[in-house]
Amino acid sequence: MQLLSPRNLSFLGRGRTELFAVSGAPKRAGDGPRGRALNSSPVSSRTISSVSETRRGLPREKMTENGVSSRAKVLTIDTMNPTVKKVEYAVRGPIVQRAVELERELSQGVKKPFAEVIKANIGDAHAMGQQPITFFRQVLALCSYPELLNDSTFPEDAKSRARRILQSCGGNSLGSYSASQGIESVRQDVARYIERRDGGVPCAPDNIYLTTGASDGIVTMLKLLVCGEGATRTGVMISIPQYPLYSAALAELGAVQVNYYLNEEKCWSLDISELQRSVDEARTHCNPRALCIINPGNPTGQVQSRQCIEDVIRFAAKERLFLMADEVYQDNVYADGCQFHSFKKVLFEMGPEYSSTVELASFHSTSKCYMGECGFRGGYMEIINMDNEVKAQLTKLVSVRLCPPVPGQALMDLVVNPPQPGEPSYDNFIKERTATLSVLAEKAKLTEQVLNTVEGIRCNPVQGAMYSFPRISIPEKAVKEANGQQPDMFYCMRLLEETGICLVPGSGFGQKDGTYHFRMTILPPTDKLKILLDKVKEFHHKFTQKYS
Repeated sequence: MQLLSPRNLSFLGRGRTELFAVSGAPKRAGDGPRGRALNSSPVSSRTISSVSETRRGLPREKMTENGVSSRAKVLTIDTMNPTVKKVEYAVRGPIVQRAVELERELSQGVKKPFAEVIKANIGDAHAMGQQPITFFRQVLALCSYPELLNDSTFPEDAKSRARRILQSCGGNSLGSYSASQGIESVRQDVARYIERRDGGVPCAPDNIYLTTGASDGIVTMLKLLVCGEGATRTGVMISIPQYPLYSAALAELGAVQVNYYLNEEKCWSLDISELQRSVDEARTHCNPRALCIINPGNPTGQVQSRQCIEDVIRFAAKERLFLMADEVYQDNVYADGCQFHSFKKVLFEMGPEYSSTVELASFHSTSKCYMGECGFRGGYMEIINMDNEVKAQLTKLVSVRLCPPVPGQALMDLVVNPPQPGEPSYDNFIKERTATLSVLAEKAKLTEQVLNTVEGIRCNPVQGAMYSFPRISIPEKAVKEANGQQPDMFYCMRLLEETGICLVPGSGFGQKDGTYHFRMTILPPTDKLKILLDKVKEFHHKFTQKYS
């Protein structure tokens, strides 16, 4: 079964010729037969230029009051790429913009009913106070400034890792380009990591692509998948609620977003019957070709069972869908009885009927888990059962961007090849890793417990990842007062203005009609998280009273 073929990828090869045809140097008036005809015409060149511009829809010069000519903008809201205007990204949307304004106002001495803005809108661990892993930063410091390799304060295992990474870089420098697919030695380490994680299932370094965070890999795969027009246009199945990267990328690419709903009543579980409903309905107006799964879930914090993953794989095989497994929270599992199972491991344990046919791309990142190193933009994707000719097109596509950030590649190497037992840094690494994940587990439980004491708020267990997505009751009077604004946006904006708490409305992630939610991270330090939860509790009570 091959879902991607060169025939479906013909659009990838078109852009460069067309680009040069449009953006190349303009022809001079005398170039070519058309130019000579124009030069011999008695009509003035200015008149011809004006007519030409008008016919081509180009901006015409205008006269200002003082007689100086001015030109309309070439790029306007009406002439820009229309798909970009459809892109929305809730976690950095209007709520966050207002939060930044409030921080500025507080710094200028403007009086507010709160002393600080607490942002719980995005999974930015270090911004919320989570401490970096010492070993990772030591090696990155050594790589960035190799003179430190002579410093006796750095442990020898950190120095050996740094030397190995630098030897794999051009000129022994992080500042050089790498191969477009990523540094060979890092891809080898990623492959070994995946084999260990998945109990010995083979992994070929040539199937590993290092990426600029997981997001880069996800968007790249969507670019490969999207083709067709009208009823043949590619449909991509995404969960609702979903992480807005997916809806934004699909809007920009002009693909069809095919929604399937997670079951909130069963802790955001995934029902195969809902997948079937979704794909059957979609086939009436598009061509569903891919199924995206986020596990552990964002924004919903659920962890899929092994049985669920098997069912999804069978469904993908039956419906001939390319599987995309977003597994960036694979170390963030907290709830008793829950365990992370990689899609690749389950796929291969199901036997050749599936492992030799189902096409799969899986993604991981340095940004989440116990690392929280968002700013380094490190990640990888592994591809399984991809058509060889399509794989060549994928390699070509990533080469256009030259390479992922090399410091991010170095960090990814450390994540998949951390200190080992017997090495000087091992004990401290395990201590820091365990402490970080233990605190996150405590905050996950605290969030669920406190929110469920509030009448009108219902929060499912935060089984994994870094977020809760509680349902909130909004009185009808408040819904009407929102004046066309999404009611949960109205709620979250009032919460921000009155308490300084920055959350993201559930409407930014998708939700069933008639239900309202907000997403909040569990990342703030425990003392601030308690303040945040108490303020949400108090606000919800006052908000409900006011609008009841």
